[in-house]
Amino acid sequence: MRQELAQYFSVDPTQITLYWKGRVALYAILKALDIKAGDEIILPAFTCVVVVNPILYLGAKPVFVDIDPKTHNMDIEKIGSKITPNTRVILAQNTFGLSPDLDEILKIADQYNLTVIEDCTHGFGGSYKGIPNGMIADVSFFSTQWNKPFSTVIGGFAVSKNSDLARKLTEYEAELIRPGLKDELTIKTLFFTRKRISSKLYWPAIELYRWLSKNNLILGSSQGDELQKPAMPASFFKGISRSQIAIGTREVEKVTEYIDHRKSIAMEFDRLLLDLQIEPPFQPDYAEHTFLKYPLLVKNREEFFNLAHKDKIELGDWFLSPIHPVISDYDRFNYPYGENPIAEKISQHIINLPTNFHVNDEQLSEIIQFIMRNRDGIYHSYNEMVKSC
Repeated sequence: MRQELAQYFSVDPTQITLYWKGRVALYAILKALDIKAGDEIILPAFTCVVVVNPILYLGAKPVFVDIDPKTHNMDIEKIGSKITPNTRVILAQNTFGLSPDLDEILKIADQYNLTVIEDCTHGFGGSYKGIPNGMIADVSFFSTQWNKPFSTVIGGFAVSKNSDLARKLTEYEAELIRPGLKDELTIKTLFFTRKRISSKLYWPAIELYRWLSKNNLILGSSQGDELQKPAMPASFFKGISRSQIAIGTREVEKVTEYIDHRKSIAMEFDRLLLDLQIEPPFQPDYAEHTFLKYPLLVKNREEFFNLAHKDKIELGDWFLSPIHPVISDYDRFNYPYGENPIAEKISQHIINLPTNFHVNDEQLSEIIQFIMRNRDGIYHSYNEMVKSC
């Protein structure tokens, strides 16, 4: 898998390191940058708590920046006001597959002598000004969780253009906990199950999966202990398993096919929204959007989910909060609720239409019909949503 990824990114295999999860890759990168207690890491206030946790595990401080309501990425004009003498890193997230304006972020980083880490957990296969996501800054990390274009069920990897960072990450990779037999069997079982779950079974399957994950009864994206407090689990710093490597080696060959599928589904959603006089997701000239998720803003999210559940329509809930999926006691994760109004408003109204490989022509038609039936519950523009809240 390492060789295949190196070929995909046109880098040397020594520049790629593999991990049990994407968040482990981020933790390793921060360690390699010698991030310590008191250091500050700037990131968007529209992320997942598992990105916040590795920062806190090292005693550093996450500093959240509000987002642009169109791109769902950091509002670049607001980054400067968050920089202090303790700032070390800017995490540049490509949300739902859309890269931020990295040239502008790198200018800010150069001005203050900061490191930029590309958060490509959503961005595999996309690009910025023709350059693949993850290959602009010195270092990047990816997730290969089951809902990503390139999946190993769970997993992640880092790509480092900086030789010193690559060397340190390779050294850390050798120190990672090795997955056991139970881990291997779990990966194989989850892969087999996921491939056979149809959209019709989405709601009961996802509800069961999340309940089991929350209660640490099954390997999940967000385990119960990660949602309760930012204390690093004993088994956190774990390497990739043989099963993940085997799956990933096969799946990476299908990446172009998977991404083309997502983009074609997104184009159909674009056409639908334009026909309904609803503003589709923003696509700037500087980036290729791969639409890991297709975001839509609705007036009453709970009602929309109930309708989708009834009609057996797959909908996603990224992000339920600025640090998804945490919806209370934000101070446990150093999130100052109330300081990022755009992210907080959008996180109350956003849903995601599916673009994954399960969405065939029949299911696409059902989703389109569902949206048409419920068009009155959708905001017609981002400005309408922001002003109404």
